[in-house]
Amino acid sequence: MVIEDEIRAIEEEIKKTPYNKATQHHIGKLKAKLAKLRDEAIKRASKKSHHGGYSVKKTGDATVVLVGPPSVGKSTLLNKFTNATSEVAAYDFTTLDVIPGAMEIQGAKIQLVDVPGLIEGASIGKGRGKEVISVVRTADMILLLTTVFEVERLELIEHELYNAGIRLNLAPPDVRIIKKDRGGIRINRTPNVQLDETLIKTVLSEYKIHNADIIIREDLTIDRLIDAILANRLYIPSLRIINKIDLVDRREIEQLRTIPNAVLISAETGEGLEELKKRIFRGLGFIHIYMKPPGKKADMEHPLIIKSGATVADVADKIHRDLKRSFKYAQVWGRSAKHEGQRIGLTHTLVDGDILRIVS
Repeated sequence: MVIEDEIRAIEEEIKKTPYNKATQHHIGKLKAKLAKLRDEAIKRASKKSHHGGYSVKKTGDATVVLVGPPSVGKSTLLNKFTNATSEVAAYDFTTLDVIPGAMEIQGAKIQLVDVPGLIEGASIGKGRGKEVISVVRTADMILLLTTVFEVERLELIEHELYNAGIRLNLAPPDVRIIKKDRGGIRINRTPNVQLDETLIKTVLSEYKIHNADIIIREDLTIDRLIDAILANRLYIPSLRIINKIDLVDRREIEQLRTIPNAVLISAETGEGLEELKKRIFRGLGFIHIYMKPPGKKADMEHPLIIKSGATVADVADKIHRDLKRSFKYAQVWGRSAKHEGQRIGLTHTLVDGDILRIVS
């Protein structure tokens, strides 16, 4: 039996098996085996691929990748937003290469990348899926693009990305696994965790983990436990983009607005594009920091764009790679300061709108 057939057989068995206390250990084993098979299928697809592959040099403050089935308007949207030129035609697979472009949102320089259409089976290499997903894995944010006529295809895209180890709009599991040479499995968990210890140990044994301390701080599912064990998943923010709203009436548009995490646009007419830009900026978690040179006023017109949760050290790295070496101290004005002009060090966390002066 080829690996794809094994995957399908296990998926069918999981679907047919009702989840309850009597079956949960069996399902746990099946899901662990399924995850291993999917990872193996991806590795095989990578080895078998004879294509040159895609390579995109990341530039700017963030890279956003347009993902979707063929002919949903990715190239049109890219051309509308950026200085790129991606071929547009009314037939499938117009884009046969990766097309990067540059755009600016609220001062942030963003690289927007158009990749070939994603089809079913892409996660195991079909339709140049291996090359496409290798680019998607480098993204700081993913835009899942479809049209008003193909909304159901969003599920297919998300399924393929999930099978490729990409987790959309999720944080990593709050689980810590400390492997040991002996002593068996010791589980330390918060009271809200519902998975029983026997099931946790069953899943761990499928990955030949028999001696470890496990610390669990969230009420996780079997799938999340497996993700924590494998520790090779990518957690990337995303938006669902529904294109071509100019081709349906307002009643249908209102129904589409009920889809979670969706932005409705017409890449052709430009409707909804400003809202999309705002959602991209927020989704990337950017904040503005205003730099104050010594002896001068803060530059309030050209903010520095950094990610939320960044420290003074992150700002120093962005300004110049050697700035941390010569760093003496910094001063901050704004919401992160206890008082105006507070003297701070490299570990101080900044917030949106802070004014920062670095003395070196």
